[in-house]
Amino acid sequence: MLCIKNGRIHDMVKPEAYEGDILVDQGKIVEIGKGLSVPAGAEIVDASGKDVYPGFVEAHCHLGLDGYAIGFEGQDYNEMNDICSPQLRGIDSFNPMDPTVKMAAKSGVTCVGTGPGSANVLGGTFIAVKTTGKRVDDMIVRDPIAMKCAFGENPKRCYKDKNNFARMSTASKLREMLMKARDYKARKEAAGEDALKRPAFDMKLEALIPVLNGEIPLKAHAHQANDILTAIRIAKEFGVKMTLEHCTEGHLIVDELVKENFPCAVGPSLGHATKFELQNKTWETPGILAKAGCQVSIITDSPVIPQQHLPLCAAMAVRAGMDSYEALKAITINPARHLGVEDRVGTLEAGKDADIQIYDRGSNPIDGITTPETVFINGKKID
Repeated sequence: MLCIKNGRIHDMVKPEAYEGDILVDQGKIVEIGKGLSVPAGAEIVDASGKDVYPGFVEAHCHLGLDGYAIGFEGQDYNEMNDICSPQLRGIDSFNPMDPTVKMAAKSGVTCVGTGPGSANVLGGTFIAVKTTGKRVDDMIVRDPIAMKCAFGENPKRCYKDKNNFARMSTASKLREMLMKARDYKARKEAAGEDALKRPAFDMKLEALIPVLNGEIPLKAHAHQANDILTAIRIAKEFGVKMTLEHCTEGHLIVDELVKENFPCAVGPSLGHATKFELQNKTWETPGILAKAGCQVSIITDSPVIPQQHLPLCAAMAVRAGMDSYEALKAITINPARHLGVEDRVGTLEAGKDADIQIYDRGSNPIDGITTPETVFINGKKID
């Protein structure tokens, strides 16, 4: 058992901080309050004069699938031989031993949504994992969380010599797979328990059934405004859930995004516009969308921006006009909701995982400079 005593708690449930204690048992927050009674034998951490925050959460990255070491062997997040590969599972490429995972944990990023990249129209499933452990199976918060799909330049560029030269081709391939999966699902259901009447097993189509059933969303990589709207068009056409990833030109269509109400993960915003579709990239985007009422998460898309710089990205958004509390929400509770794991992470509340950061009093976790003094994941201190 662990008790963090006398800290100033920023629980991300309400904007105001308050003095109090946090009691932790078996990796969960048991109670939060003032002057809690501490059971005999409990470890006590004195947080007097310190600020306490929940662990940061990243809604979209490739942590553990794209390694710290440069070269082909470190890259395990895109299957370049098949433009539609929904049967792939991010869990099977995740490497807990990669140094970037520990770097993330030490910087206070305690939970991430990670998975396949954006080379393919359909890339496979994402997972939500904690950033500590030796075996990915023991690090999972939820698997799967989403089915990755991609629009825009990446599928065009990666498969331009393999029958995917235009945006129309990308959209048609996604539609075709969803149509086939819908037909496959209907035939399976019609066959019932009669194995002889079932359609021949197809692993790709099987992988899309949870999307059609509304169990997981499409995770739509889209930078350019027209690609964002194409993703929305297809999601509505098939009646499936979706989250919007990157949203580089989201500020240009903010009224449409408010109307459609899909969660928006914005970034990576650091660096030059290395592609045509990034020409309108700006740190102002997350603040504009949040002010308009969108659910906004700020992302690194690591390794594009190293995972440990997630709070720096929030700081840059604040510098560009985003409200500081909204920026904190964009790396805590909003990405937790984006990933569908808000029952476990994103805030400090009784019943949730004990993913906790402690900072020196007066430190600002999103000033782009400060790092946490102490980080706990599942109630265990990160060395």
